Amino acid sequence: MALGTVEVVALVVFGVLIFGVDKIPKLARSVGLAKGEYQKAVNEVARPSKTEMDMDRGGQTEEFLSEEE
Repeated sequence: MALGTVEVVALVVFGVLIFGVDKIPKLARSVGLAKGEYQKAVNEVARPSKTEMDMDRGGQTEEFLSEEE
């Protein structure tokens, strides 16, 4: 279900009528910032934190384990 040229033009005209010409750049900037925040949050969730890795080792840090050896 791809958008054709006519549909894209209709969406742009509709957006200009609803938001006005001066608010469209602000809206696009806000969408870009929201996308960046979303990507940052996804990366934080995908990568385990240092505390989570310590808990996987039974609550012992890497420094503690290297001192025991």
